[in-house]
Amino acid sequence: MNTTRTTTVTCPNCGRGNRIPVAAEGRPRCGHCKQPLPWLVDAGDDDFAEVVERASVPVVVDLWATWCGPCRMVSPALEQVARDLAGRIKLVKVDVDRNPQLSRRFEVQAVPTLLVLNKGETIARQAGAAPAHVLRAWVEQAMAARQTTAGG
Repeated sequence: MNTTRTTTVTCPNCGRGNRIPVAAEGRPRCGHCKQPLPWLVDAGDDDFAEVVERASVPVVVDLWATWCGPCRMVSPALEQVARDLAGRIKLVKVDVDRNPQLSRRFEVQAVPTLLVLNKGETIARQAGAAPAHVLRAWVEQAMAARQTTAGG
């Protein structure tokens, strides 16, 4: 596990680049304007637990493959959802061909397979591509259901 691995994210508010850790507590904010940043990272068999299961926000997991056309179509839509819900979710991309343990764990039979995880537990699952507004509604519905069950 490499807890110091970082990624660079451009702030959608002020345009500044920010280096943020792929695994961290809390929610990343822009070092310049202090607005929430979209948290987009890659994970694999070796660091999934650290990056995803220990996250303090719900995680949208994109199980994808490089050869998959629908995966390439849904990627910009997921990135838009991550920007729209900055500070509320973390988007983690997992290449199923390079990470066979995760592919088996989540029983991936088609790509893209999208998951919403809360503290490592799957709270929503969907196969196939969809436009950004549909994906955002799906993620928000999963998060609302999580809050309802957590609160009651």
